[in-house]
Amino acid sequence: MPNGVLALKEVSINVENNEFFTLLGPSGCGKTTLLRMIAGFETITEGTIKLFGENIERLPANRRPVNTVFQQYALFPHMNVLQNVAFGLNMLGKSDIEAKSTAQRMLDMVQLGQYADRKPSQLSGGQQQRVALARALAPSPKLLLLDEPLSALDLKLRQAMRVELKQIQEELGITFIFVTHDQEEALTMSDRIAVMSNGEIQQIGTGKEIYESPGNVFVADFIGETNLLNARVQSSNEEEAICLIGKDTALTCSFTEPVSNDDSVTVSIRPERIALSKVSTSKKHAGIKGTVKRFAYLGTDTQCMLELEDGTDINVRVQNAHHNATDFTIGESAYIEIDPGAARILLN
Repeated sequence: MPNGVLALKEVSINVENNEFFTLLGPSGCGKTTLLRMIAGFETITEGTIKLFGENIERLPANRRPVNTVFQQYALFPHMNVLQNVAFGLNMLGKSDIEAKSTAQRMLDMVQLGQYADRKPSQLSGGQQQRVALARALAPSPKLLLLDEPLSALDLKLRQAMRVELKQIQEELGITFIFVTHDQEEALTMSDRIAVMSNGEIQQIGTGKEIYESPGNVFVADFIGETNLLNARVQSSNEEEAICLIGKDTALTCSFTEPVSNDDSVTVSIRPERIALSKVSTSKKHAGIKGTVKRFAYLGTDTQCMLELEDGTDINVRVQNAHHNATDFTIGESAYIEIDPGAARILLN
């Protein structure tokens, strides 16, 4: 793109009616730019944006049946909460009685009905966020866009708001497009997720599909934790491949794209899909032996790093309810057993 920056590259998504759809990716990946294009705050250079079959890419932002909740709530400080929520309805020509009635109903829905007479400065950050949400929902938009609206909240409040947002979306039946860089946030609320990187869509799917069957190395590494191991294909058939990690650690791996013998590949294994024991429990082989390098106690589970005999490091997450990884000592030998299907060959 001459004299400019190409922010998005051949992005094509289809969001279903009444869906909670999330754009997920690191800072600078293009997710907010895409949201602003849908809202009408950025001009597209080519392509189309359709809403329920109608082309809207040339409509100005104020004529699109879309509302946006931003990171900064931008509430009017001189108005009380009810007036803030009713403001957009007044601008649309609704009577004062109708606007206030709708605003009160929206405040009741977000559990702030009793705060209608307060000024924004008298509310907490979480309460202000709910007011902004009520204001955006009051005109009954066909589509609600949310640009990281929970990022300024503390952890406990953020977790509570995730549940409330999903409940509100399901209750109203409005399509939500939600932007976040928080993987847990996306997995908690979304019907489907589009993972973005460098202005491109890397993968679209449900949270389970993306986590369990990542389409490439970026997606596997960005969604949750994973072990990314360099490997070489020793043999393969139509369903699986035997890969060598290091010199002689053999793993049975699934794949989506065909591989050939001696191909260099990247293998992904989620840490929670690996069992840790003091003796080999495998009936098929001698198990994979390593040495404990360090621990990190995380409450519900313990993260343990092992160094395999060929020098490869691998992370294991052990649920503390079932097993105490701290029974091991640093420098002690241990065996790992990998769940069937847990090792997956990925595209780079």
